[in-house]
Amino acid sequence: MNVVLALGLFNAAVFARVARGAALAVWRRDFVRAALALGRGPLSVTLVHVLPNIAGVVIVQGTVLFAVAVLNEAALSYLGLGIQPPSPSWGKMLGDAQTFLFTSPLQAIFPGAAIAVTVLGLNLLGDGLRDALDPRRRSAGLL
Repeated sequence: MNVVLALGLFNAAVFARVARGAALAVWRRDFVRAALALGRGPLSVTLVHVLPNIAGVVIVQGTVLFAVAVLNEAALSYLGLGIQPPSPSWGKMLGDAQTFLFTSPLQAIFPGAAIAVTVLGLNLLGDGLRDALDPRRRSAGLL
């Protein structure tokens, strides 16, 4: 639990900075100014106009940070600083398989491949969700 909390707290600042930067960029756009000029409140503008326009950025950042957290946990466990036995961890499996690399290479290949497929899958999921939730692509009829 300590590793999960540490990685979550570390990545929360990066996530918040990206979300804030994207939101500030959308707040400067003309359609947001027009909605404010028409009398909509800041909360309404945020929910209706800003959030849909930053959803793609936030989702991609979230999936990338989750993939980075998987890699960080595996690296910490490989070094013996992550999740402690008897809990399973791909990094710990890689560290234990290092001594048997020449006699039984599959012990290292499977956890390494699992890490690689998980990280790749998370990145592709983020890209797919960004494309599906992008309002510019939806309005242009590209989906």
